[in-house]
Amino acid sequence: MITLKKILLTIVCLSSSMIHAQTMLPTGTSNYWKDAVPEAMRQSYIAYANEYLGRPWASIPDSVFGEFRHKGNRTHYEQLCFQKRTQLAAIAMGEIIEGKGRFIPDLIAGLNNLLGEPWWGIPAHYGPDYPKESDQTVDLFNAETAGLVAWIRYMLADRLGDEMQQRIDKEIDKRLLNPALNTNYWWKHSRMNWTPWICSNWLTAVLISEKDETKKREAIRQIKAALQTFIDGYPNDGGCDEGTFYWDRAAGSLFDCIELMESFGLTTKEFASNLKVKAMASYIYKMYIGNGFCVNFADAHDNHAVVQLNVLYPFALWTDDITMRRYAAWIAQQQGFFRQPAKLFAGSGNFPTLGRELFLLTKLHQLQSEKPCEPKLESVWLPNLQIMTARRKLKNHKTFYVAMKGGTNGESHNHNDIGSFIVYANARPLLIDPGVGEYTSATFSAKRYEIWTMQSAYHNLPQINGFDQHEGANYHATKVQYEPFSLAMDIASAYPKEAKVKSWERSLSLKRGDFIEINEHYQLDKWMQPQRIMLLTPVQPVMIRRGVLQLGNNQLLYPHQQVTVKIEDISSKMDSLLHKVWGNNLYRIVMTIDSKQLTNNIKYTLK
Repeated sequence: MITLKKILLTIVCLSSSMIHAQTMLPTGTSNYWKDAVPEAMRQSYIAYANEYLGRPWASIPDSVFGEFRHKGNRTHYEQLCFQKRTQLAAIAMGEIIEGKGRFIPDLIAGLNNLLGEPWWGIPAHYGPDYPKESDQTVDLFNAETAGLVAWIRYMLADRLGDEMQQRIDKEIDKRLLNPALNTNYWWKHSRMNWTPWICSNWLTAVLISEKDETKKREAIRQIKAALQTFIDGYPNDGGCDEGTFYWDRAAGSLFDCIELMESFGLTTKEFASNLKVKAMASYIYKMYIGNGFCVNFADAHDNHAVVQLNVLYPFALWTDDITMRRYAAWIAQQQGFFRQPAKLFAGSGNFPTLGRELFLLTKLHQLQSEKPCEPKLESVWLPNLQIMTARRKLKNHKTFYVAMKGGTNGESHNHNDIGSFIVYANARPLLIDPGVGEYTSATFSAKRYEIWTMQSAYHNLPQINGFDQHEGANYHATKVQYEPFSLAMDIASAYPKEAKVKSWERSLSLKRGDFIEINEHYQLDKWMQPQRIMLLTPVQPVMIRRGVLQLGNNQLLYPHQQVTVKIEDISSKMDSLLHKVWGNNLYRIVMTIDSKQLTNNIKYTLK
């Protein structure tokens, strides 16, 4: 007998199914990719795919994999690895957009090549010297490769054929689903980028390739638990201590997980109601300088904003952050997204992020309706991370921008840089943080702080009695005092006891008018060597007269009665990556304090 209760239950089930179907990403057979994506954009993706059509699929020799252990080089293997995945993503995108089957033979050949690799990760994240099929350790790129292949399977299932679909599912299970589910990896209990980065790809694979409902439920439970641990470990101000370079794969990948869950009909209430997640989203534009530059504390490979449009805008819509939405629209406008989207897609990760791009293309109408605007915030203070930024418009419509950090020397992707600051004049670098060069075997080893870019001597900081800052969470700023446009702190605790420093109170103020004032007030327990204050600049310093250094259109005014200035050309320290960031030259200004007094005060200004 049909009862009212049964009818209502049927309606609820049908409604649930309809909602689920409506929120799912359109597959490659959908007319959406032909009808909703403008023709100019479609042709851009297709042209990008055509660049790879007919190219051979390279196999990477084990000897290149072994270079990391035996020579310390990780970039040679990574370049070959990422190039192959780039080729695969480009061709897959071309087929999804064009839909004629023209790219399928190349895609099948590429998948066969990729599925034949013994392991999908990179040597820097692996124990053995060479990849083994018997060791399917889950790392970032093992997971991301699985995520890419899963998206290709979801979007182009029927065109790939049953045999290829079954092989993909089998390989994803062996390489990601089974080891991730059954191994208590450290990244399941971490608050750094590995957690959401891996989880976003693990979740993709679970939702697309996992056929066992019991395993699927358990995997989703573990993923949600790992994400909650990640969020709980974040400061309330949403600051990413790994720096702007990793936001894309920290908060950005957290959002990937949220977007996936919502698209596949899973609840995300625990994330939607968490204000910290919104703060994590806004961090990226709070660190924006202008002219495409961003604050580059920690392991940043660039000083340009590296945020990806295909995660920035969907995240902005989800948080309903108008500043972030307009920032995304500004990037789209500046980068010509609506004319040449493939250029952004090609650079959207170590290899193109197919899933993110597809989600973005379902939001074209909203993005087109946004008002583009750079997020030039006047002042920012992140009290947990202890980062301040400030900007003022000067005479002749010029601007000074400053950022300064406190915190600890035990942060993720840490540099010994407590109390360091950067200055941009008219949105161009003036006093800088060098960032980080190419990763090598030393970067994440016991030799990390032998690398010059990690050392306080190559940040805008003092060297006290011949000692630089020390790494570790116990080395931190104290007496931190923030006011809009100024930050003060005692950085003595960032130095080892052997430095014999009682206090080193440093303050930076962006003054009304046209100058920045830095004040160094210190007390030593003992004088052992002259105190030296380092300043790094890509602008060649020119001594105009005693007390005045010319830095392009700006001047550094220093107390020549108290300090002696020396200019060092440190350009030879830069590798090819850093040369791309800073140009041909990099200089270190060394202000050596002449006095042997135990208590002293040094003030210098930029104008």
